[in-house]
Amino acid sequence: MITVRKSSDRGHLDHGWLDANHTFSFGQFVDPEWMGFRSLRVINEDRIAAKKGFGEHGHRDMEIITYPISGALRHRDSLGNEEDIEHGMIQRMSAGSGIRHSEFNPGDEKTHMLQIWIEPRETGIEPTHESRRFPIVNKPGRLHLLASGDGENGSMVIQQDASLSAGVFGVGDVEQVSLESGRHAWVQVVHGSVRVLGELLSTGDGAAISEEGLVEFEFESPSEILVFDLA
Repeated sequence: MITVRKSSDRGHLDHGWLDANHTFSFGQFVDPEWMGFRSLRVINEDRIAAKKGFGEHGHRDMEIITYPISGALRHRDSLGNEEDIEHGMIQRMSAGSGIRHSEFNPGDEKTHMLQIWIEPRETGIEPTHESRRFPIVNKPGRLHLLASGDGENGSMVIQQDASLSAGVFGVGDVEQVSLESGRHAWVQVVHGSVRVLGELLSTGDGAAISEEGLVEFEFESPSEILVFDLA
């Protein structure tokens, strides 16, 4: 079973310096039918103007993953971390008992990114931060495991029984994902077009998948996708 969330149906807010699309309810955008999917709570597609960004603010009890698409993002946090991340790098924060951070576009062009929130399986843990570069672009044609609940295959550890994979694909590529009994998937199309369970998903589209054992992705244009495996 697949339920499609079209890009055009997402919440959209333009703050001038920030152009944001919300797959699920977030902030001023509330859609009671789309409050999240399983433990996946937020997928925001943000475009941040040059030399602009989010001032210091706090989070707690949330797993936060930042996925840059283009441009750079400068991160500073209350744990003493400071770094620039770009496409091919993934950043993870376990906000836990509380963390403060800022995110700023240091470049002269827009920064384009996805920010993902996953509800943790345990609250009040010690906050942590990690970033890593993955060979998503250098090794196309397959999904790369980026984050998981147990650090499988060297992936970053998140505090939830969930995983995130991503990959870039060419026209005619086919990828398959097996879901264990009782598991669910969410696919998010960064760009391109892919056919999944009879549905054509294009740039910005997402879809919830349940009650399927094997999910096949057939790519009809150069594409980049994210796939979540969720309890």
